[in-house]
Amino acid sequence: MPSWPTPWIGRPEVEISYHKDYSHVLGRDMELKVYGHAGRPCLVFPCQAGRPWDFENFGMVSVLAPWVDAGLLRLFCVDSLDDESLSGHGDPGARAWQLEQYHHYVAGEVLPRMLTWGGASDATAMVMGTSAGGLHAAISIFRRPDLFDTMIWLSGLFDTRHYFGEWRDATLYENSPLDFVSGLPNDHPWLDRYRQRTLIAAAGQGDWEEEALASMRAMDTLLAGRGIPATFDYWGHDVPHDWPSWQRMIAHFMGKLLPLE
Repeated sequence: MPSWPTPWIGRPEVEISYHKDYSHVLGRDMELKVYGHAGRPCLVFPCQAGRPWDFENFGMVSVLAPWVDAGLLRLFCVDSLDDESLSGHGDPGARAWQLEQYHHYVAGEVLPRMLTWGGASDATAMVMGTSAGGLHAAISIFRRPDLFDTMIWLSGLFDTRHYFGEWRDATLYENSPLDFVSGLPNDHPWLDRYRQRTLIAAAGQGDWEEEALASMRAMDTLLAGRGIPATFDYWGHDVPHDWPSWQRMIAHFMGKLLPLE
């Protein structure tokens, strides 16, 4: 298990630390940025092929600074391996396998450290992602609702067809939430877990949101049909697939999840 140092590198708005640790699952060093000193742990996936500092560089940390600085929220921004899985151009089986390994890295190495960070004893964590990061967020909570209790999905996808077309194998099936949830038998214990979770998905109806909207509508229909409550929020035609849209969305939803006094 990686050993993450505890000193923080301060900034006026929030407390920040950078980490680079060896992943035994992936067999390489992986980078991570952490924002905050206390509060609900939240795993943050970057956009496609993004990096741990993108959430900060594109203004999302500044938007969430009131919650982070107040000790209500801690952000754990992970690196991606999308160039070797989702957006790669090699053998699809190898790409699907890499996607699976990335999931195990997150659930088996990153999350346990998050839940005990700074002496905390959290049992579960929030997860969020924008664009391609939304797919990773959905994979995380739908595969492991015992570990994640809240999903914030912004303009993402709920299946892998954008990246793999109609190609499928058993590994990719596990990482395509629309297919995975659809295939669960009615007595599967995960269905009751989903009903106890907070599932939030939002997309605009502006430029470049067509695929996200189609995927969101499909998951909306699926969950409703299985009696799983979720929030699917369709924003206006003036809301494109872009960071300013996600800044507005995340402030709106975080205000509902963690009201500031």
